[in-house]
This record gives sequence, structure tokens and C-alpha cells, in this order.
Amino acid sequence: MNLRALRMFVATADSGGLGRACAQLNLSQPAASRQIHALESEFGVPLFHRVGRQLQLTSAGESLLRHSRRLLADADELSEQARALKGGRRATLKVSATPQLTASFLTSFLPRHRQRHPGIDVQLIERSAGRRSNQLERGETDLVLMSASDTRFPGRLLFPLHLFAVVRKGHRLAHRAVVDIAELADEPLLLLSTTFGTRVSFDAACEIAQVVPRVRFECTAAHTLIGLAAVDYGVAVIPSIALALDESLRALPIVLRGASIGHWEAVCWDPRRLMPAYVEAFVNELAAYAPNAFPGRKFVRRAPPLPKPAGPFR
Repeated sequence: MNLRALRMFVATADSGGLGRACAQLNLSQPAASRQIHALESEFGVPLFHRVGRQLQLTSAGESLLRHSRRLLADADELSEQARALKGGRRATLKVSATPQLTASFLTSFLPRHRQRHPGIDVQLIERSAGRRSNQLERGETDLVLMSASDTRFPGRLLFPLHLFAVVRKGHRLAHRAVVDIAELADEPLLLLSTTFGTRVSFDAACEIAQVVPRVRFECTAAHTLIGLAAVDYGVAVIPSIALALDESLRALPIVLRGASIGHWEAVCWDPRRLMPAYVEAFVNELAAYAPNAFPGRKFVRRAPPLPKPAGPFR
């Protein structure tokens, strides 16, 4: 069905004649007449009676006019939807992050983004650290918040993530500015499970330092480890993004030969896929927001700085 002919039909019905309809749609009368005749042939019924210089709708024309208006409204809405998608005003954006990053970082950023871009539906995908890069490769997500140590994907750096030892204020290490990983060799340790990227970093640092950690307890909840450290059950090893302490506890940066243990977090994408304007806007705003709002920043200031990684990051 020709939508131009349908618009001419509606315009003619509204104006009562071809002349005003042609002026409205910037079309010659012979061309308009052909469109009306073509539409009548397609429908198989006459649409107008000619009464003097006026055109009046037939009963079939009156019935088809209501449907024609609805069809044109739907077509206009479809066109607007397409323009909104092209301009980045309306779309679905899939973002993958660990539960810790979602709870401690994205929850504060998303309301700001939604206020600026109400037509962008951000869908969060919760996955473990080890599976996030696979999601990019398979095209299951648009963006991933992940360690910048994985250089397979380009990205924007967000913030540094350090490892801290959490102890009671009366603990023998509590007065230290930093604690070397070798000093934890004889301590009962409370660790996140091996599915966490920070646990992998800690185990790698132990191997370099030739330390065999005394693992007393491990789980997937940082607040549980902090709670156990508060009752002197052991030393909790916690990433800076998960630090939330009361006055009875101290958080000490863990170092290996004077250098912080940790990595930079980045927001990454697959370079093989076209980046729409709304994805680029999300990345730019997240990268601008992160330096002054990332979780654990007040603790990170006490740690030796982590050098920014080389690779496809900016």
C-alpha cells in the first residue's frame, strides 16, 4: 500500500476537495487524482462522491478513513522511533559488571544517566569476572566493566582498585601505614572466593612473594569477611570498592615489595562492532564520573599509586 496515496486520501477527506489537499501536500492535481484512483482500485470500492466542486466520502470511504488515520499514525510513530534510534535518543544498552561493581558504583551513576537520556534503557547483566570478556566476544553485551589487565578489548580507564587488609584496631598490624604481603604469612586469612578477580591478584602476589596463605574462611560476600574481621576471627582481604568500615576497624593497603596489589577498572567494548552514539555517550559520561565518585576512593588515597596500564586504553 502506498502511504503517499493514503495521505492524499486523508487530506482530501479533511479538506473536502483536491485543491486544498494538493496545496497541503505540495502535489499537482493530476498526480493527486491518479493516487486517489489507484487507491480506489486497490481497495475495490469508491472513496468519494463528486458533488459540484466538492468531494464527499462514500460510506466505504468513511469506514476506511478511520483505519487510514490509524495506519498513518502508526507509520509516523515507526518513523519517529527509527529517527530516535539513529540519533541515540531511544535504545537498549546492555552493560555487564560484577555484583560488587554494580552495587558500589553503577547504582550511583545510573540515575544521572537516566535523567540525561530518558529514552535509553540500560539493562544490567550480572556475571563473574572471568566470564565478562566472553560476553563481549559473543555479542551478548554492549559494554563490560572489567580489569584493564585484559588488553584484548579497547576501553576507557575508570579508577584504580587496590587490595586492603582489614583488621581490628588492637591487631598487631593496625598501626602500619601499609602491610607487606609477606607479613600476612602467619595470619588466618578471610578471603573472597577464587571466582573474584581480586582473589586471583592476591594469589598471584602470594606466589611471587613465596607466601603460602593460611586460608581460614572464604566466601562471596565482602561484608561477611569484614564482619568476621571485626570479631578478630582473622584478617580480611578486601578490594577497595567493597570497603565500608566502622570505627573499630582499620584498612591497610597490601603491598608487594612496596607496590600496591590491584588493577585499574575500565569500561570496554568490542572494536569489531559499530559503536552507536548512545553507547559512546554512556562511556564518556561514565569515564568523566568515575574519578571523583568511585567506591573506596578515600582509602585508595592512602595506598601507593597504581600505574596506569599500557594498551588500548585512554
